Amino acid sequence: MELIVNYLWLFGILALAFVFIKNAWVSKQDAGEDKMARIAKNIAVGAMSFLKAEYKVLAIFVVAVSVLLFFKGNSEDGSNGMVAVSFIVGAICSALAGFIGMRVATKANVRTTQAARHSLGKALEVAFAGGAVMGLGVVGLGVLGLSGLFMIYSGQGWELAEILNVLSGFSLGASSIALFARVGGGIYTKAADVGADLVGKVEAGIPEDHPLNPATIEDNVGDNVGDVAGMGADLFESYVGSIIGTMVLGAVYATLPEFQGAFDGLGAVYLPLVLAAVGIVMSILGTLFVRVKDGGNPQTALNIGEFGSAGLMLIASYFIINQMLPESWVEGGVTYTSIGVFWATIAGLVAGLLVGKITEYYTATGKKPVLSIVKQSETGSATNIIAGLGVGMMSTAIPILLIAAAIMVSHNQAGLYGIAIAAVGMLANTGIQLAVDAYGPICDNAGGIAEMAELPSEVRERTDKLDAVGNTTAAIGKGFAIASAALTALALFAAFMKTANVTSIDVSRPDIMAGLLIGGMLPFVFSALSMNAVGRAAMAMIEEVRRQFRDIPELKAALAVMRKYDSDITKATPEDRKIFDAADGVAEYGKCIDISTKASIKEMVFPGLLAIAVPVAVGFIGGAEMLGGLLAGVTTCGVLMAIFQSNAGGAWDNAKKTIEEDGRKGTDAHKAAVVGDTVGDPFKDTSGPSLNILLKLMSVVALVIAPSIALNADEITAHNMESITVTEQVVVAETAEGTVVTDETTIEVTSTEVEEAATELDASTPDENKE
Repeated sequence: MELIVNYLWLFGILALAFVFIKNAWVSKQDAGEDKMARIAKNIAVGAMSFLKAEYKVLAIFVVAVSVLLFFKGNSEDGSNGMVAVSFIVGAICSALAGFIGMRVATKANVRTTQAARHSLGKALEVAFAGGAVMGLGVVGLGVLGLSGLFMIYSGQGWELAEILNVLSGFSLGASSIALFARVGGGIYTKAADVGADLVGKVEAGIPEDHPLNPATIEDNVGDNVGDVAGMGADLFESYVGSIIGTMVLGAVYATLPEFQGAFDGLGAVYLPLVLAAVGIVMSILGTLFVRVKDGGNPQTALNIGEFGSAGLMLIASYFIINQMLPESWVEGGVTYTSIGVFWATIAGLVAGLLVGKITEYYTATGKKPVLSIVKQSETGSATNIIAGLGVGMMSTAIPILLIAAAIMVSHNQAGLYGIAIAAVGMLANTGIQLAVDAYGPICDNAGGIAEMAELPSEVRERTDKLDAVGNTTAAIGKGFAIASAALTALALFAAFMKTANVTSIDVSRPDIMAGLLIGGMLPFVFSALSMNAVGRAAMAMIEEVRRQFRDIPELKAALAVMRKYDSDITKATPEDRKIFDAADGVAEYGKCIDISTKASIKEMVFPGLLAIAVPVAVGFIGGAEMLGGLLAGVTTCGVLMAIFQSNAGGAWDNAKKTIEEDGRKGTDAHKAAVVGDTVGDPFKDTSGPSLNILLKLMSVVALVIAPSIALNADEITAHNMESITVTEQVVVAETAEGTVVTDETTIEVTSTEVEEAATELDASTPDENKE
């Protein structure tokens, strides 16, 4: 185990080597005919132009914040200016994770389409290989960045608390980039989706992904910037946040006698890094299990890989935890055990998987919640939207109970460290989890390319089969991301309290209640900002698509042909076919891409700055305890809002797909479902997923500024000396009617005296009487 600890960075190198090999393999696959390659190139150029524009803006932000962090670190005890270096490295790793995923996804999409011309199994292999590059790239950069910085900082002669505070800048950099990537990517993809759907499908009556639609290329670009780069940055940030939160909480054990000897007393600090490193190996092994034959079920193949990897990780975790932690130890008068930490890890992993399955139930086609929306679509858009809102709200109940149970079980087994290690356990298999998530948008793009290139129907059937599985995996991934965000935010919250010397959050105090209310309000304001941004960008997109349909003669004539043959161009006469073919490539895709890029870059700035500025302002004006109230409020409301919005959006989407699969396109019920899906798009792909990052980013900001606002010795003493009123009743007689109380005495004691008395009573009470 000492060997693994000493060479943790090698596991990061291993993951990146796997990424390089898989990327080279994907690049060697056949990209198909010229028309397919041209479409794929347009998607890739659009995706990269968005990333380039986004990263230019974020570079300015990173430089500005790193300068502030440098001066902050140098001016306080318990930190130093190197926190700025950690921030820059974290931001670069997060951006690089998105870039790697985007590059391979825009290569894998067209190669998946070409592979689908031969077999379902080959198409799955290509699409999943593209997803695996994204997944292993994220975990490789996370482990390499964290272990490398920790190794460098450990050699500087700093105290452990200072090392971890400086290292927390890495998580802040990752979180900042992740939030901008999620919000910007979400605005981009949904502006494109709404514009393409409302004008193309509803007004013009042409199929989804049809080449006549000027927004169709941009819609496919959006799948990459939102669901690939955005999801990658989201889980990268959860991954490193949970590790750092656990390391900070594990540092408390470094001085306990039970931990001395092995790992220089840092077994609890190294444990999350070791679990993450071994998780890389298990994720790579899991990818080898994903295989499907023609006629087989792609979902089964993905489940075998994912659950097989999780099973191997559980077995490895048992031995790792028992090797790195003492059999038992005492903290604050409570005895904890290494097996308790293992049970906490299982609690996190099981909760994550179950939340994913519940999410699948509420959003999957053929299930009662989605069918209820389909039924209510018969009576119009209003009842469709009411039904979708109801499904989303109800879907919060079981996931919240599961997350609450995981928190209680893990805390009971291993205290606050147990909650943090539960988040690490949930995210240890991020490599293969993200591979399965990223596979979805690759298949979605592959289907779009098949439609635009007018390939045979069996190709589209195969890509649709893969895409349907991708929708389910995306829903499960979003549920998993929400559950991990809740536990990660709680772990970071606990780490903040330890660093800021906050012992409790008393909601009866006005300042803390005010912080709680402000925190609860933030997810609503944040959601409003992102949804309004989608609305504004979509309006501009709709106007542009309408303009092109109206003003470009070839498009206008081709649309008339499409309507004449009810979108089945195979029935067209040679003359009409010639008119239709003349419109190939005349749509001005670049203008639509430009509208979405500019709108998303502009609109992402304010929500991102709000998430960073509010905790800083509350912390320095109201103090550490008021900031604790703010974090409690934003975590509680944020988790609920994220589940509600993601599941409502997913249910609306699949209600529309169910109606389409029933052959009812163009009916009143279908039009109502399209409206519901359009409302749900920013729910599930913009504001909902962005809230996951909001919770964690605010907790990370609080952790970074904790040394600056920490309670001093006098404030801690004053907190502990708060009076508690105790009424002593003197019992003088027992009668048939009950106890007679003849005297009452009110005394005041401090909370410190109560704790001391309780300790003395515990020590003097025989074990058999302690119950």
